[in-house]
Amino acid sequence: MNGETLEPAFHPASGHEASADGLSSGVDLVREAFRYQSRFDGSTMVFKIDFPVTEDPAFSFLVRDLALLARTGFRVVIVPGAKEWIDSVLGEYGIVSHYMGNTRITASDAMPFVEMAAFHVATRFMTGISAGRTDVVIGNFVRARGLGVVDGTDMERTGTVDKIFSGSINTVLSQGMIPILPCIGWSPAGKSYNVPSDEIALAASTALKAIKLFVISAHEGLREGPFVFPPGFETARGGRVRRLTPREAEDILALNGKGKGGQEKNAAGEKSASLRKVLGELSLALRACRAGVDRVHLVDGREEGAVLRELFSNLGAGTMIYTDEYEAIRDLRSADIPDMLRMMEPLMQQGVLVRRRAEDIQEKRGDYVVFDIDGKIHACGALHDRGEGQGEIAALATDPSCTDTGLGKKIVGYLVDRAKKKGMKRVFVLTIRAHDWFEALGFRESALESLPEERSRSYDRNRKSKIFALELH
Repeated sequence: MNGETLEPAFHPASGHEASADGLSSGVDLVREAFRYQSRFDGSTMVFKIDFPVTEDPAFSFLVRDLALLARTGFRVVIVPGAKEWIDSVLGEYGIVSHYMGNTRITASDAMPFVEMAAFHVATRFMTGISAGRTDVVIGNFVRARGLGVVDGTDMERTGTVDKIFSGSINTVLSQGMIPILPCIGWSPAGKSYNVPSDEIALAASTALKAIKLFVISAHEGLREGPFVFPPGFETARGGRVRRLTPREAEDILALNGKGKGGQEKNAAGEKSASLRKVLGELSLALRACRAGVDRVHLVDGREEGAVLRELFSNLGAGTMIYTDEYEAIRDLRSADIPDMLRMMEPLMQQGVLVRRRAEDIQEKRGDYVVFDIDGKIHACGALHDRGEGQGEIAALATDPSCTDTGLGKKIVGYLVDRAKKKGMKRVFVLTIRAHDWFEALGFRESALESLPEERSRSYDRNRKSKIFALELH
């Protein structure tokens, strides 16, 4: 059996999406939505939403989407940010706020206005969600304690989370209602404190054992251009960072600690403040992952439907920081073969891949690996031992929806490592399309005579495939 291969970046646009009536991609999206619905049904998700999002026209769609999630079985918890509105209210009354870093120093005479502003913002959410026919509870779910004196500065009525009343929140959630946690907490003696919404969202996520924390803001998020990324770091089409491991998040924070190029501010000043905001959200996501939250999603709340796309689509709409096994290359299972053949079928029809039958794949199933994302196969490849210390990388293909995610490169890297562990000294590929791509991975064009004798005899001269090889040292 020939092992023709194709790197997914060269997958023709006509792949799955060229089916009758052009409906296949839409059906795939529906399948994805049902799969995620089944997987996360009954799960708790915390949504920390910055105040500027409430001022955007898309806010009405966002709250309706959250109401829809609650009605369809998700346990939705909302933590509204209120910083900008608090600034505005205090300004109206001539009260100047001072900060220590990013934390407001809340004076006692400002506290009544802070409470008023915080509950006003919470009421905006209640009003919007109620329009979606979902009940909301704004409650005193946060027990707080004062920060006291920090580095010689009295933080006055600024507090931190002492306890999340998870039992009360779970009671609300069990009745299909959405609890809203304003940025106010109370001491056991009934004294109120201004508590940063980031801290409440983090504490609520851990106390409630939330499977996801969404951080929803009014900016484009983590993208190429404004930020420095580690060498070789890959982004999606348009420069968006789709997903990160905690280690990658740490690297990006280290590289961008003072903004691009190590500069604290740029000429306008405003843009660097936006960059610091994104890095602050990434830092919050990293803290949440370390505290046990499986996945944190950074989403632009100004995009209509962004939360639903991030939740129900593998490609998402924002940036996900994940600690669970969201993506993994694993050995092929017999149950995977129909899905793998379906993914490869357009390429086989075009003659780019050699025709394979289920029986052919089953016979050499141990040679194949797949890239599994949340139970769905998005890429595949094989390493066949051709003798004489050489292995052939073959059957490389990627779902057309993932052509810009670097999955093919990961599959090849995995198979090269497998070849090394098997003691092979050389791997090769046969391809009619992806010459440049393999050269970029270090493969070099080779002669037919360089192939093992058995593989050389079975070479299909009618296809005129080019041979590229990588020496393993």
